[in-house]
Amino acid sequence: MDKVAWVLIRDGKLLVARNRGRDLFYMPGGRPEPEESHADTLVREVMEELGVRILPHTLRHVVDVTAARDAAPGLVRMACYRAEHHGDLAPANEIVELGWFTPADYGRVTRAEQQVIDLLVADGQMVGGSGLP
Repeated sequence: MDKVAWVLIRDGKLLVARNRGRDLFYMPGGRPEPEESHADTLVREVMEELGVRILPHTLRHVVDVTAARDAAPGLVRMACYRAEHHGDLAPANEIVELGWFTPADYGRVTRAEQQVIDLLVADGQMVGGSGLP
Protein backbone atom coordinates (compact mmCIF):
# COMPACT_ATOMS: atom_id res chain seq x y z
CA MET A 1 0.00 0.00 0.00
CA ASP A 2 1.13 3.53 -0.75
CA LYS A 3 -0.95 5.05 2.04
CA VAL A 4 -2.93 4.04 5.10
CA ALA A 5 -5.87 6.31 5.91
CA TRP A 6 -8.15 6.88 8.91
CA VAL A 7 -11.89 6.98 8.25
CA LEU A 8 -13.54 9.02 11.01
CA ILE A 9 -17.22 9.84 10.61
CA ARG A 10 -19.25 12.04 12.96
CA ASP A 11 -22.85 12.99 12.34
CA GLY A 12 -22.57 11.61 8.79
CA LYS A 13 -19.53 13.78 7.99
CA LEU A 14 -16.02 12.56 7.11
CA LEU A 15 -12.93 14.04 8.78
CA VAL A 16 -10.46 15.38 6.23
CA ALA A 17 -7.30 17.48 6.39
CA ARG A 18 -5.43 19.82 4.07
CA ASN A 19 -1.67 20.28 3.89
CA ARG A 20 0.06 23.61 3.51
CA GLY A 21 0.31 24.50 -0.19
CA ARG A 22 -2.40 22.03 -1.29
CA ASP A 23 -5.95 22.75 -2.39
CA LEU A 24 -7.51 19.31 -1.96
CA PHE A 25 -8.35 17.63 1.35
CA TYR A 26 -7.59 14.00 2.25
CA MET A 27 -8.25 11.58 5.09
CA PRO A 28 -5.56 11.64 7.80
CA GLY A 29 -2.85 9.00 7.49
CA GLY A 30 0.30 8.44 5.52
CA ARG A 31 2.88 6.12 4.09
CA PRO A 32 4.04 3.10 6.08
CA GLU A 33 7.70 3.03 7.09
CA PRO A 34 9.63 -0.15 6.16
CA GLU A 35 8.37 -3.12 8.20
CA GLU A 36 5.63 -0.98 9.79
CA SER A 37 2.12 -2.45 10.13
CA HIS A 38 -0.95 -0.53 9.03
CA ALA A 39 -1.93 -0.10 12.70
CA ASP A 40 1.51 1.29 13.56
CA THR A 41 1.34 3.65 10.58
CA LEU A 42 -2.04 5.04 11.62
CA VAL A 43 -0.98 5.48 15.24
CA ARG A 44 2.18 7.36 14.19
CA GLU A 45 0.70 9.46 11.38
CA VAL A 46 -2.49 10.48 13.18
CA MET A 47 -0.52 11.49 16.28
CA GLU A 48 1.85 13.57 14.10
CA GLU A 49 -0.95 15.17 12.05
CA LEU A 50 -3.75 15.58 14.59
CA GLY A 51 -2.31 15.05 18.07
CA VAL A 52 -4.65 12.17 18.97
CA ARG A 53 -3.89 8.54 19.73
CA ILE A 54 -5.49 5.83 17.62
CA LEU A 55 -6.49 2.79 19.70
CA PRO A 56 -4.98 -0.07 17.65
CA HIS A 57 -7.25 -2.75 19.15
CA THR A 58 -10.28 -0.93 17.65
CA LEU A 59 -8.89 -0.88 14.08
CA ARG A 60 -11.37 -2.18 11.47
CA HIS A 61 -10.61 -2.39 7.75
CA VAL A 62 -13.10 -0.45 5.61
CA VAL A 63 -11.80 -0.70 2.06
CA ASP A 64 -8.75 -0.59 -0.20
CA VAL A 65 -8.94 1.87 -3.10
CA THR A 66 -6.73 2.65 -6.08
CA ALA A 67 -7.01 6.02 -7.79
CA ALA A 68 -5.11 8.40 -10.02
CA ARG A 69 -2.83 10.68 -8.02
CA ASP A 70 -3.98 14.28 -7.86
CA ALA A 71 -0.60 16.00 -7.64
CA ALA A 72 1.60 13.59 -9.62
CA PRO A 73 1.38 11.02 -12.39
CA GLY A 74 0.53 7.43 -11.56
CA LEU A 75 -1.75 5.70 -9.09
CA VAL A 76 -2.08 5.73 -5.32
CA ARG A 77 -3.19 2.62 -3.43
CA MET A 78 -4.81 3.35 -0.08
CA ALA A 79 -5.92 1.04 2.74
CA CYS A 80 -8.67 2.65 4.82
CA TYR A 81 -9.49 1.86 8.45
CA ARG A 82 -11.89 3.00 11.12
CA ALA A 83 -10.63 3.22 14.68
CA GLU A 84 -11.47 4.88 17.96
CA HIS A 85 -9.13 7.50 19.40
CA HIS A 86 -8.23 9.45 22.53
CA GLY A 87 -7.61 13.19 22.57
CA ASP A 88 -8.88 16.33 20.90
CA LEU A 89 -8.33 16.76 17.17
CA ALA A 90 -6.07 19.68 16.23
CA PRO A 91 -4.04 20.32 13.07
CA ALA A 92 -0.27 19.86 13.55
CA ASN A 93 2.92 19.76 11.47
CA GLU A 94 2.05 20.09 7.77
CA ILE A 95 -1.73 20.14 8.40
CA VAL A 96 -3.19 23.64 8.14
CA GLU A 97 -6.90 22.89 8.11
CA LEU A 98 -9.37 20.22 9.19
CA GLY A 99 -12.85 19.77 7.81
CA TRP A 100 -15.93 17.63 8.32
CA PHE A 101 -17.13 16.97 4.79
CA THR A 102 -20.37 15.63 3.35
CA PRO A 103 -20.82 14.21 -0.14
CA ALA A 104 -21.61 17.79 -1.24
CA ASP A 105 -17.87 18.53 -0.74
CA TYR A 106 -16.89 15.81 -3.24
CA GLY A 107 -14.93 18.21 -5.48
CA ARG A 108 -12.76 19.37 -2.55
CA VAL A 109 -11.16 15.96 -1.85
CA THR A 110 -8.68 13.79 -3.76
CA ARG A 111 -9.83 11.06 -6.17
CA ALA A 112 -9.04 8.34 -3.65
CA GLU A 113 -11.21 10.04 -1.03
CA GLN A 114 -13.99 10.40 -3.61
CA GLN A 115 -14.02 6.60 -3.97
CA VAL A 116 -14.23 6.20 -0.19
CA ILE A 117 -17.09 8.71 0.01
CA ASP A 118 -18.98 6.76 -2.67
CA LEU A 119 -18.56 3.55 -0.65
CA LEU A 120 -19.61 5.22 2.62
CA VAL A 121 -22.72 6.65 0.95
CA ALA A 122 -23.58 3.24 -0.56
CA ASP A 123 -23.16 1.62 2.89
CA GLY A 124 -25.37 4.27 4.53
CA GLN A 125 -22.55 5.66 6.68
CA MET A 126 -22.79 9.05 4.97
CA VAL A 127 -26.06 10.58 3.78
CA GLY A 128 -26.51 11.82 0.24
CA GLY A 129 -24.96 11.17 -3.11
CA SER A 130 -21.60 12.21 -4.49
CA GLY A 131 -21.01 15.45 -6.28
CA LEU A 132 -20.79 13.64 -9.61
CA PRO A 133 -23.49 14.31 -12.19
